[in-house]
Amino acid sequence: MPGENLSRDEAQERAALLSVDSYDVFLDLRSAVGDTEPGGAGAEPRTFRSVTTLRFRCAEPGSASFADLLAPSVTAVSLNGRDLDPGEVFDGSRIRLEDLAAENELVVDAQCAYSRTGEGMHRFVDPEDGEVYLYTQYEPADSRRVFANFEQPDLKAPFRFEVRAPEGWTVWSNGVGELADGVWKFAETKPISTYITAVVAGPYHYVTDSYSRVFEDGTTLEIPLGAMCRKGLAPHFDADDVFLVTKQGLDFFHDHFDYPYPFGKYDQAFVPEYNLGAMENPGLVTFREEYIFRGKVTQTSYEARANVILHEMAHMWFGDLVTMVWWDDLWLKESFADFMGTFANVGATRFTDAWITFANRRKAWAYRADQLPSTHPITADIRDLQDAKLNFDGITYAKGASVLKQLVAYAGQDAFLEGARRYFKRNAYGNTRLGDLLSALEETSGRDMAAWSRSWLQTAGVNSLTPQVILSAEGRIAELAVLQDAPESHPELRPHRVAVGLYQRADGDGPLVRYARAEVDVDGPRTVVAELAGAEAPALVLVNDDDLTYCKIRFDEGSLATLRDALGEITDPLARALCWSALWNLTRDAIVPARDFIALVLRFAGRESDIGVLQMLQAWANSALVNYAAPDWREEGGALLAEGALRELRLAEPGGEHQLAWARFFAAVASSEADLQLLQGLLEGTAKIDGLDVDQELRWAFLEPLAARGAADESVLAAELARDDTASGKRHQVRCLAARPSAAVKAQAWAAVVESDALSNALVEATISGFGQPSRRDLLEPYTAKYFAAIDRVWAERSIQIGMDVVRGLFPSLQDSPETLAATDAWLAAHEDAPPALRRLVLESRDDLARALRGQARDIAAAG
Repeated sequence: MPGENLSRDEAQERAALLSVDSYDVFLDLRSAVGDTEPGGAGAEPRTFRSVTTLRFRCAEPGSASFADLLAPSVTAVSLNGRDLDPGEVFDGSRIRLEDLAAENELVVDAQCAYSRTGEGMHRFVDPEDGEVYLYTQYEPADSRRVFANFEQPDLKAPFRFEVRAPEGWTVWSNGVGELADGVWKFAETKPISTYITAVVAGPYHYVTDSYSRVFEDGTTLEIPLGAMCRKGLAPHFDADDVFLVTKQGLDFFHDHFDYPYPFGKYDQAFVPEYNLGAMENPGLVTFREEYIFRGKVTQTSYEARANVILHEMAHMWFGDLVTMVWWDDLWLKESFADFMGTFANVGATRFTDAWITFANRRKAWAYRADQLPSTHPITADIRDLQDAKLNFDGITYAKGASVLKQLVAYAGQDAFLEGARRYFKRNAYGNTRLGDLLSALEETSGRDMAAWSRSWLQTAGVNSLTPQVILSAEGRIAELAVLQDAPESHPELRPHRVAVGLYQRADGDGPLVRYARAEVDVDGPRTVVAELAGAEAPALVLVNDDDLTYCKIRFDEGSLATLRDALGEITDPLARALCWSALWNLTRDAIVPARDFIALVLRFAGRESDIGVLQMLQAWANSALVNYAAPDWREEGGALLAEGALRELRLAEPGGEHQLAWARFFAAVASSEADLQLLQGLLEGTAKIDGLDVDQELRWAFLEPLAARGAADESVLAAELARDDTASGKRHQVRCLAARPSAAVKAQAWAAVVESDALSNALVEATISGFGQPSRRDLLEPYTAKYFAAIDRVWAERSIQIGMDVVRGLFPSLQDSPETLAATDAWLAAHEDAPPALRRLVLESRDDLARALRGQARDIAAAG
């Protein structure tokens, strides 16, 4: 990655000097098919021709600047009609531009490389039918892998794309396209940033629909809709549901934003080997194809897909229409889109309980990220592109969305939305900073947004809120207060708008129900909730009931005792989800022992009605076992989880989604000979569980633990691939192959990822996942030293995406010992000058390891 970085200072200097009028980009993609495939490590990349004509103005004629391009070679460069020597002006990542005129035209003819890492122009060959599929992915700065440009978000311009593709292909871009004389020509875009331009090309299966909206002034908006996927996935593609959510979202955002969708058509492409969930390219949104479900999934999966569709749609306004100046203000698009995705899901679709999922899943991501040493304010200090790449994290997305949910409670929903409407109209097709949005919200709410911003957007860390209950002699509440504290590293105490709920058993021995509630502004270390004085003594006090603010919930001793006995009796699903989330945070903070959390899951999870909460509890229970349980208790704890999962699997409604969730969880924790025999029997059809359909995806879920435990060898996995000879099947097989308990297998997997770049991004991810199996930690012990010896080189030589995958995925977290912690500290001490992004990844992994060791110590202490 040397020479590929761009600093904020460089971007600011270039933006002050240059303004862009237009781009004309011609791509010749006919080389995507034919010839032989690249041979692996060290092989020459397959390339395509890219010709860019870039027109721009310079505020200081005679000065110098540069254009960005990452390409194997440049054929020709001309600036204002002067031919430049590519060997002199192009260094592999930048094109030097000197003696600029007031108005300039730069033409760059280059050979750009197809990608196998999901960055730039990704090329995928479908093993099922040999068809080639292309798509682009750029954020934050990979459009320079496809065409020459000024790669920063504040140098917007209109784009015109022309693409020559193999015969029989269809090509899509941001604008409407047509095929003329063998070339696909696309309508000019509105002014947009380089990172949201897009091209998708290949023999995709394509389905169309349309959206129509009549506004109050009588005008009509017609939006052509399209959705596409690989031909091999077409039988599984439920495009009708995708279109349903799309139309519901467009109606919702038109109702609330009062600004018509500005980018013409709306295509959605589900593409292979995608690194992200999705990307908001205007007019051509791209998604990972795993959102097309090959087997039976729970409603959680459909809800998640709808949330992503709506998240990306919100970006059409927050991010595409109005864009941040630099990546410091990434929250201006991602936090808003994350909030709006759930807001619209609840308000417009069948997923009316999406705030429960948000509280249970998205916030868990935020709480983890906000307690890492790399935590940062929502408005972050982004020095360069590597910083920007790592800032697509739980702070920017989920904490930012949580804070916006708090802002809506603080400012009022109507004022919040009116502020957004003014923001769009004032800044359409422009770039903004924090103050631009805050000023609009201040106007509409009458609130001091500067003070709110200082507390919530410009400081890091998460507060904890704990109830303090003082009872009178008569057994009623004499005083109830909320105590707020913060970690020493980030001591900021923030203003919180919270609801405090009091719960008691109905009729003395019935379910736990809320009988009193008060909203209060918590400010400072102790806030009295005067409205609840005199109320009957509660069995449970739930601070942040209804999930209005962003905080870690704590409990008084009485409430914690109630949860241990009656958590499953809480009737309100959101309150129940909030209690589970709080208990998980207590486990991660080494306050509740891991075995106690697992016991709560075993006792109450079978009664959980919300399928998304259930699946999250199953994931947490497995994480508690793998990371936080005492090592000597893991075998016993695993057996208890497997026994409990099998019991719930047999009790679940036949054919229902709870049955499917317990089947998958049972496979994840199966360990005994009897467990493995049952999985084998379910695969072979010799064992049955009433109503359980073991489809192809579930077959792979059962095969992975069999492979990891040595009960499914290479021949079994080859036979399964023959049964499912698809791209998805290949990823599953690669993961299962790397999971096998053999030193030779682990060595082969390590070499394939670390010593070679022959694998695509998807197969790198699958290999890493299979490599790190907790059932045989002993086989991974030799790789601690190898990891620290390799990561410098990997970071320097591989793309940032692969570098991130390797550094995160291969960290020796399963070697959870003080010795591994010491080895990590030694590497950090010896590499103080390592790239900050690399150090951040190692520091985050170190923190997870240290947290695991604290959790294990707590669990050991609990055992006596």
